[in-house]
Amino acid sequence: MTEKEFKQFFDKNFDSLRSYLYYRCGDKELATDIAQDTFVRIWEKQIPDEGKKTVGLAYKIAGDFFISKFRKNKTKEKYMESLKFDFTENISPEEEMEYKELKEKYEQALAGLSEKQRVVFLMSRMEGLKYGEIAEKLGISVKAVEKRMHGALGAFREILKVAFYMLYFSVYSSLHYLFNTALRFYHI
Repeated sequence: MTEKEFKQFFDKNFDSLRSYLYYRCGDKELATDIAQDTFVRIWEKQIPDEGKKTVGLAYKIAGDFFISKFRKNKTKEKYMESLKFDFTENISPEEEMEYKELKEKYEQALAGLSEKQRVVFLMSRMEGLKYGEIAEKLGISVKAVEKRMHGALGAFREILKVAFYMLYFSVYSSLHYLFNTALRFYHI
C-alpha cells in the first residue's frame, strides 16, 4: 500500500473504527489510541487496500488490540460509570426514583448482554446505523447482526416487562390501600 493509498484508507475509515471502539469501551481516548495502533499495524505490515476485506481486517485487528488491553469486567465497569443522565426539568421525587430504577434496569440489561450483542445494539441505537452498515463495519453478515439485535432487544423486553409488572403491582397495592382506607373512613 502506497503512502497515498494508506492516507485515503485512513481518512475513510478512522472515524468509524474509533466510534466502533468507543462503543466497546466507553472511553474516547482509549478508542482513539487503539484506532491509531490499528492503522500503525496496517501500515507496518503493508497490508494492501482490498476494500471491504481490508476494512474487516482493520476491525479485527482493533478488536484484538482492545481485548489485549482490557478484560470484559473492567470494560463494563468503566462504561457504566460513563453513562450520565441529566434531568432537564423539575420532576417529583417519585418520578426521579422511578427514573433511577428504570435506569438501573437498563444498565443491568446492557451489562448482561454479550459483548457482540452490546456492540451491535449500541451501534444501532447510539450511532443510528442500519443493519447493513453494522454488518459491513464488523465484517459479519446482516443475518448475524439481526440475530444479535434480536437477542439484545429480547433481553431489554424482559427487563421492561419486569419493571412494568413491578410498577403495576406497586400502583395496584397503593390503590388497594387507599380504597380500604376510604372504606374504613366512611364506615362502609
